[in-house]
Amino acid sequence: MAAAHMDEIGFIVTHVDDKGFVRFNPVGGFDAKTLTAQRVLIHGRKDLLGVMGSKPTHIMSPDERNKVPQIKDYFIDTGLPKKEVDKLVAVGDPVTRYSPLMELGECVNVKSLDNRVSVFVLIETLRALKTSKKKPAYDFHAAFTVQEEVGLRGATVAALQAKPDFSFGLDTTIAYDIPGSTPQERCTALGEGAAIKLMDSSVICDYRMVAYMKAVATRNKIKWQPEILAAGGTDTASLQRMVPGGSIAGAVSIPTRHIHQSIESCNKKDIEESIKL
Repeated sequence: MAAAHMDEIGFIVTHVDDKGFVRFNPVGGFDAKTLTAQRVLIHGRKDLLGVMGSKPTHIMSPDERNKVPQIKDYFIDTGLPKKEVDKLVAVGDPVTRYSPLMELGECVNVKSLDNRVSVFVLIETLRALKTSKKKPAYDFHAAFTVQEEVGLRGATVAALQAKPDFSFGLDTTIAYDIPGSTPQERCTALGEGAAIKLMDSSVICDYRMVAYMKAVATRNKIKWQPEILAAGGTDTASLQRMVPGGSIAGAVSIPTRHIHQSIESCNKKDIEESIKL
């Protein structure tokens, strides 16, 4: 079984005030400072474009300027009065970030590559399996899961249903290969290939699966790098645990810069290597 989550971090509408400004709660983990002046889409009766607003720096006190921004400091400005907003927006409507995909050098650059890129990897894997003369030796289940960003919930249900003997999580991981990082901090780096997960804060991958993945990569000349993620978890944990007796689990991770921010970047060659693996 292989699982890639389809959900992305976002927001949910909690209130529309008397002037039409929309308040929200986060769905998933956000670095609040990355929200300033970012465009978002409110998915109401029809999609409505808005912008994240906050108090202008020109009128902040010195203490306010030095304070770390909080989610509660932001609101969504649609440019419409309350009467018009109420026609389109209701409490509970989901909100996503707005960012068209573009190519940036050797990378693809867009919001929510966590985890759209892994969904792409799994779809391409299924295409390759369909056309390959060699078929899997075992039944293969591909799961496109939900609610990973709020607690690995979809993978839990999928694993309970499929009861896999062997399993793979497919997700992004941090590429901390930027100015200011040190080699022991970087986790992974762009352009160094698919990442084979050893552990994260939710799972220690089965040593047999890790050895198997390394051997497959070496035998097939697939470029790979090891991954140890100090904080954060993936569907791999649910795939490993939510089976009677446990599943022999591993994970293919796609190195990603600027993760959980407004725009994320993945190297196109790393994506290709992840599909091969």
